Amino acid sequence: MAVNTNSDDVSGYGDRVARHVPGLRDMHHMAGLLLAERVPADGRVLVLGAGGGLELRAFVDMQQDWRCDGVDPAADMIDQARLVLGDQVGRVTFHEGYIQHAPDGPFDGAACLLTLHFLDRKERLRTLRDVHRRLRPGAPFVVAHHSFPQSPQQRDLWLRRNADLLISRGADPAKAEKGIQVMKERLPALSPEEDVAVLREAGFDDVQLFYAGFTFKGWVCYRD
Repeated sequence: MAVNTNSDDVSGYGDRVARHVPGLRDMHHMAGLLLAERVPADGRVLVLGAGGGLELRAFVDMQQDWRCDGVDPAADMIDQARLVLGDQVGRVTFHEGYIQHAPDGPFDGAACLLTLHFLDRKERLRTLRDVHRRLRPGAPFVVAHHSFPQSPQQRDLWLRRNADLLISRGADPAKAEKGIQVMKERLPALSPEEDVAVLREAGFDDVQLFYAGFTFKGWVCYRD
């Protein structure tokens, strides 16, 4: 699918995503601050699921000498990221594919935002271990994605709240209702407790919650 290069499409992309993710821009900014605690001024950062470019733009705007490697399987989303980056696009090297298509590094830090909830536990663990292998010892890793209780009653409650948030922001109620069922059937989300357990199993230490917005959670952790 070709990406519309109209400037209104580029400027509106972030607004469309932000309607679905509470505090999206602040979450990106916080992720950048957490990375900057340990990533040097001239550091290299791996961004997994970088299509769209919103977090990349936040990171390069915050740190003028960082260079990033962005990985995403969708060519059209990489094109969108290039548009969002604008005159900063030269500071990002893109790799079309998955984590196994990323350079070996070692990287000074990494981020994976709004991506891991698409992977089941087995694939998620494999992906996290591949990220871990590409980081320098002590490097920070920031993640954020759908993560909510998985008991039927609690799952239904949080998905209902998520749908109500979208409707309150102008979403079509019928589409929001359909989204509840789609997430139940197709999204292999984990509970927050299981998310932390998988990060630790992959080799990351000192897992700390930094973001929570209805069905979304975010953590920072560190390569051992």
